[in-house]
Amino acid sequence: MNDKSRSQRPRTAHLIEALLEERKEMLVLLWEMTRLEPFRLNETLRETLDRFLGVVVDYIAAGHFGLYQRIAEGTERRHAIVALARESYPRISATTDIVIEFSEKYEAADGATIEASLEQDLSTLAEEMAARIELEDRLILAMLGKDFPIPVAAVGAR
Repeated sequence: MNDKSRSQRPRTAHLIEALLEERKEMLVLLWEMTRLEPFRLNETLRETLDRFLGVVVDYIAAGHFGLYQRIAEGTERRHAIVALARESYPRISATTDIVIEFSEKYEAADGATIEASLEQDLSTLAEEMAARIELEDRLILAMLGKDFPIPVAAVGAR
């Protein structure tokens, strides 16, 4: 391992830890959302939904502008990680599109939209996030390498 790789690993570990903290917060809010069923527009639902939308978008951004940026810029030199990222990225990107659509639909949704669609859309979003998390975890473990332990946030998110 060269000096540049060694110096980037702690930075990578920090980016991963931040991503995992966002993930944990997103999962807690997702769980809080499911506890509000049946979905009827009220102040509690609106506040929880708004918090969830903000956090899920932040989580997606943390992945794109933190974890994946090195790979996209071509600064990741480990071929196995680049190959895994190329394999995973189309599916991860698809979940990003689903999150953006969900966010746009519900950021100012009225009661009728919430009552008609939120339960199914939230279920679909949860399935997509589970698939994304599985792919991210594979990439995270590959990026950290054997020299770094899994960050504490990863343990709490499982």
